[in-house]
Amino acid sequence: MRGTKVTFDNDKLHYSSELMRALAHPLRLKILEFIDEHKSINVNKIYSNLDLEQSITSQHLKILRMAGVLSVEVTGKYHVYNINYDVVEKASYAVKKFTGKLN
Repeated sequence: MRGTKVTFDNDKLHYSSELMRALAHPLRLKILEFIDEHKSINVNKIYSNLDLEQSITSQHLKILRMAGVLSVEVTGKYHVYNINYDVVEKASYAVKKFTGKLN
């Protein structure tokens, strides 16, 4: 056994696990893909175009927002969602690095 001590930053580890959990759900990936196609879109268009219940859509959007994947801008009565591409790119890089698939 090696004498190397393994340490983790608990805050970073917690954030990373929440981010990966947010990105690991097929429906959330579908929602992200839809938002990406439209660049910026309100919640009503998301659930009506993806044929989802409003409450389910809002729950998934909240998880993505809490993980930092999405940002929301409230304009009047509309919540307009945008993807935080920096966060998505960092997550993608981390997964590729972990799996040894960096190009």
